[in-house]
Amino acid sequence: MDDFNDEELVGLALQLVGDVLFFSSSEDSEDDDHDFELAVPFVTAKNTIPRMENYVEKIVPQFDDGQFKSHFRMLPETFEFILKIISPKLVRKKPGCPTIEPNKQLLLAIWKMATPDSYRATALKCVRRVVNALEILAPAFIAWPNEERSMVIRNGFFATSNFPNVLGAIDGTHINIPAPHDHPESYVNRKGHHSIQLQAVCDHQCKFIHCYAGNVGSVHDQRVFRLSDLNEDIHYPTKFPNNSHIIGDAAYTLHEHLLVPYRDNGHLTEKQKNFNFCHSSARMAIERSFGLLKGRFRSLLTTLAMERVDLIPKYIIACCVLHNICLLKNDDFPSTVELVPEAVQDHDQVGGSVAVNRLGVIKRDDICERLSIRNV
Repeated sequence: MDDFNDEELVGLALQLVGDVLFFSSSEDSEDDDHDFELAVPFVTAKNTIPRMENYVEKIVPQFDDGQFKSHFRMLPETFEFILKIISPKLVRKKPGCPTIEPNKQLLLAIWKMATPDSYRATALKCVRRVVNALEILAPAFIAWPNEERSMVIRNGFFATSNFPNVLGAIDGTHINIPAPHDHPESYVNRKGHHSIQLQAVCDHQCKFIHCYAGNVGSVHDQRVFRLSDLNEDIHYPTKFPNNSHIIGDAAYTLHEHLLVPYRDNGHLTEKQKNFNFCHSSARMAIERSFGLLKGRFRSLLTTLAMERVDLIPKYIIACCVLHNICLLKNDDFPSTVELVPEAVQDHDQVGGSVAVNRLGVIKRDDICERLSIRNV
């Protein structure tokens, strides 16, 4: 992403939005109110909450940068950058009643992502439009690094962990949801919660370079990996220039381009323990990434109150796009969220040639021997 300036990114993003507009005309139908149906509390005439009038027109303009960010999880200039990109997708393309102004739709959607609050029908339509527009932008803002960028990432990981040639750190996280109507048992994860999974790879700056969402909570991390594009990409050396690799925990299977720690059988050598220590130091980037994502967009931290489980992956990816845009604009968010790494299950063996796994063993042992000792 460092290869483009703001104007080039906006141009690329607008092109992506324009390319898919004609595919989504049916999605703009106002009859599809249930697309992002959330749990909306029942309100009677006796407990109706008075509406705040002209909040966007009168209140929001009075916010300073800090106040705006505390409400909407980003600086005003970041908001304007995003609005410029997605506003064409937030305007009605069919005859009918005019839609809410794009800036209001985006503010409402960000508020929804940042809080576990529930909304009524009109608001849900706004959230849907924004989510659809942001998902279209995913290839522009969540992209595998080119050779030049990969060098920056490798140097970044090495500077903080001493672990060489790391292109990214991979892991999965669970987004808790209400029990679905169909086959709820398949969504139950190891902690007994119903959830949808997000698999992600991040760089040294906690930006996502790969995101894959949608598997049910009961599916093992390694199977999620097999179902993702990474399962194919990992076999292409061009995706891993200069013999680079991603790193993951022991839930994944060792590969030449996916290095996992040595299993602690009680007999690890000093160098193997040092390898695991440096490996873990580099891998913490993905835990920080998830912490930043869920700290900024807290609807992902609690229970995401959405009924349509088939549409939840779009929502998750949209939050990931916003996460990357905020980091791209140096719009940090001080998160107090401390995510505990998921417990590693005994991973099942994946299909693949023994030769490829042997290359992973050789590569890991070679790095282990060469690493300077940090954990004594």
